[in-house]
Amino acid sequence: MSTSPTGQALSTALDGPFRAIKQRWRDEVTADDIVRDPALSLPDAREWTLDRLVRLAGRKLAVAGFPAEHGGTGPQSESVAHFEMLALGDLSLTIKSGVQHGLFGGAIVNLGTQWHHETFLPQVISVEMPGAFAMTELGHGSDVSSIETTITYVPETDELEVNSPTPSSTKAYLGNAGQHGQWATVFGQLEVNGENQGVHVVLVPIRDHALADLPGVTTGDQGHKGGLLGVDNGTIRFDHVRVPRRHLLDKFGGIGDDGAYHSPIESKNARFFTMLGTLVRGRICVGGGAASATRKALSIATRYALQRTQFRQPGLGEEILLLDYQTHQRKLLPNIARAYAYGFAQNEMALALQRVIDADGADPVAARELETRAAGMKALLTRWANDTIQLCREACGGAGYLSENGLTLLRQDADVFATFEGDNTVLQQLVAKALLLDYKKTWGDMDLRGTAQATARMVGGSVLERTTARSVIDRLVLSARNLGGDPMRKRGWHVQLFEDREAHVVEGLAKRMRAAGKAPAENAFAAVNACQEHMLNAARAHTDRVVLEAFIEGIEETRDPYIRSILNQVCDLFALATLEEHRAWYMEHDRFDGNRSREISQAVDDLIVELRPVVLELVGGLGVPEGWLNSAMLADAGGQRQPAEQGTSPVEQGTAPVEQVETKVAS
Repeated sequence: MSTSPTGQALSTALDGPFRAIKQRWRDEVTADDIVRDPALSLPDAREWTLDRLVRLAGRKLAVAGFPAEHGGTGPQSESVAHFEMLALGDLSLTIKSGVQHGLFGGAIVNLGTQWHHETFLPQVISVEMPGAFAMTELGHGSDVSSIETTITYVPETDELEVNSPTPSSTKAYLGNAGQHGQWATVFGQLEVNGENQGVHVVLVPIRDHALADLPGVTTGDQGHKGGLLGVDNGTIRFDHVRVPRRHLLDKFGGIGDDGAYHSPIESKNARFFTMLGTLVRGRICVGGGAASATRKALSIATRYALQRTQFRQPGLGEEILLLDYQTHQRKLLPNIARAYAYGFAQNEMALALQRVIDADGADPVAARELETRAAGMKALLTRWANDTIQLCREACGGAGYLSENGLTLLRQDADVFATFEGDNTVLQQLVAKALLLDYKKTWGDMDLRGTAQATARMVGGSVLERTTARSVIDRLVLSARNLGGDPMRKRGWHVQLFEDREAHVVEGLAKRMRAAGKAPAENAFAAVNACQEHMLNAARAHTDRVVLEAFIEGIEETRDPYIRSILNQVCDLFALATLEEHRAWYMEHDRFDGNRSREISQAVDDLIVELRPVVLELVGGLGVPEGWLNSAMLADAGGQRQPAEQGTSPVEQGTAPVEQVETKVAS
């Protein structure tokens, strides 16, 4: 099943500004380079993963985001694209690269100075200096500001002493810490001349070249996990380990030759969140990697549904393709539409990342917006990934449960994406806090009670400011208001409903939080805690709107009229399926009635029928090389069966847009 011209054109549109990079992966990287045998043992999976990472780095793949003078191949926005392509192959390899190049190396790039770059980056890029990102502790996961590890300046020797004072300060769940890591970027409380300067990061060697623990360092291997067997997760404890003062990554604050602490950022909280903000790329990559894994699952499940038959058509004797059943279409096609929507949103977020980096701190509002969007997208995409990969496994029946068919490995490896790089519930609360406060503030400066007290007035303009395609969307909304008739396929109507849900939910949350902020101290936690579910709803409503706007922008950038027509229908399906998903809210708040709700469901069904003839082209457009699918049931089939009346794709015929092509669907 080679990708058709229509599938290739859709892939070009979805790749957007990162087409050249992603196509290089498809052209140059083979399944042997990037696809892991699910039957490998834990030791073999680890060695395969390290070997493939070293090979890819040697070919200058997956090493964007580093300065060119030290061996990097492109800006940080392109590193997101590399991460997404890795995730189409193997998620252990993806996370191994993410730890080495994205987190460990990224901390040195973003928090270090020129000396750190010159001294360490070439070896980080080549993987000659394997490293762990030692942030999380057994006692503190998402609450990074409360970590217990200490970094104490020793003026007598001009060194830093790193120590784990309690069992709960043990660094845990760290990739590369279990076996391969020789260094770590260690997060800890920096104490200089008896004063705590807050969380900072220091480079610490943890093993020698023979992989034996260095004096004062105790590493542990966390062994077999529920997935990602190729990643050697482990623990690290420090017993008064000394390193040179220069190992402190001191771009935002460090110790001068005079032995005193200096920082361009006076506030400890602001300094802390500025440091964490520079690491936002990891969160963007995790969301993108989860979305890539889901694209792969959808590609496998849809191709299988185009070849597998079940039961016979009455009176005809021919067996019916799985994908000709409405229930099967309902499982897969709305999620294919979401895959396109989320892909366009990821592209826009990667470009926003680069704009923030290029501004180098000159645009703090844009930085806050990016942090908010990255938090919301990571939560949305990883939740969608876990739900949809499971759905794809079930859609393939018993075949989907066989490891050789590729879905079980995806399912187990994607599981942890929902909780690392930020627990999804915590991330959605951060989004809600940003919606309640002026983006010029750092949402991390306040706990939930502080946020509640700060919402005495809500900055309304922050909530519905367009993220992209501003003039186009304004025009669509105006058109929807001025024209009567059936609104189902009117993009402006979709935008209005998405915006209305966000505005109403956030306004209601603001009122509740203002009231909670006035509660007596002894009742404050209960009052604010009662708002948390409302906060999650606000975050989801905001993120849905941002995604729709990005999809509209992606269509606007597509020049081929036929491909635009397909993408418009896919966008209709995404928008209407989202409205259907949240129709209880719309009906509870009198935005539409039961009749309109039924019309939306019927419109979703109609769109699925219209898109059925090009479903193979749609999954081809998701951009997963067939050789990377790693699914024996597809290779054994030797091709897919299609109903006889479908024939050639309209783009090959040069005929009318897809909405004019119909197919019969078994009821």
